[in-house]
Amino acid sequence: MQKLWFQQDGATCHTARATIDLLKDTFGDRLISRFEPVNWPPRSCDLTPLDYFLWGYVKSLVYADKPQMLDHLEDNIRRVIADIRPQMLEKVIENWTYRLDYLRASRGSPMPDVIFKM
Repeated sequence: MQKLWFQQDGATCHTARATIDLLKDTFGDRLISRFEPVNWPPRSCDLTPLDYFLWGYVKSLVYADKPQMLDHLEDNIRRVIADIRPQMLEKVIENWTYRLDYLRASRGSPMPDVIFKM
């Protein structure tokens, strides 16, 4: 846990004092959250790989065969997650780094030309 960072959005349910205290105890200064030393910008789903990549990617594959039973849905989720390869994650992180660099250079302006390409 010494090298891991924890990043979350600023939703109030995520930033309750008890929650933040627990996260600080666990991650120390490696916490990216609202009102913390490393503050996460509001409404920034374009900076969160889970939002701009993972959820849509997983959903498109999980529901491709229109599962009708819960066990089928769960099997699809497990399969899709297990099939995500390190190379794909490297591209996601590369794109995330590009997004952060763009924001830093543009002082936070919108990113209309920054899209995720696989």
